[in-house]
Amino acid sequence: MVTSQLASTVKALRKEYGLTQADLAMKSGVGLNFVRNLEQGKPTLRMDKVNQLLDLFNYHLTATRR
Repeated sequence: MVTSQLASTVKALRKEYGLTQADLAMKSGVGLNFVRNLEQGKPTLRMDKVNQLLDLFNYHLTATRR
C-alpha cells in the first residue's frame, strides 16, 4: 500500500537526517500531530502538507491515475 510506503520512507528520512518528529514538524512547518499521523500511515492526509514536509528532503508526491 502506498500509505505504508510513504510512512516508512518519511520515518527513514527523518532518522537519516537525525531529526525527531518535533524537529521535522518545526523545520517543515507542519504540526507534530501531522508528522505522527503520517508516520503511522493514516490514510487521509492533506496532499499539500505531505508535499510541504517532503520538500524538506527534496521529494514530491504526485497523484497518479489508474
